[in-house]
Amino acid sequence: MLASFSVVPMTTGESVSHLVAESLKIVDASGLDYQLGPMQTIVEGDEAKVMETIMQCHRRLLELAPRVLTTITIDDRKGATHRLTGKVRDVEQRVGKTLRRVTAE
Repeated sequence: MLASFSVVPMTTGESVSHLVAESLKIVDASGLDYQLGPMQTIVEGDEAKVMETIMQCHRRLLELAPRVLTTITIDDRKGATHRLTGKVRDVEQRVGKTLRRVTAE
């Protein structure tokens, strides 16, 4: 299972990176494969572990903020593994090149 999720603390001010860091400590400790993005985190693993990890992130931020919005998108494909990198690789193969463009700061 792949799950893309974002946990957004509300009414805590403009910057929330210190709270996002708290969430990523949980993701990192989970042992799941993951990828941090600028607006969400993607985790890959079995359903129980993925959902448990996301809910731990949600509950942790709810301890730190009065309100939390959590959004989850699930891609569950029977028998599929290593889709965190495989899905990207598949599209890049069809395009014929690497599609990871990040401009320098």
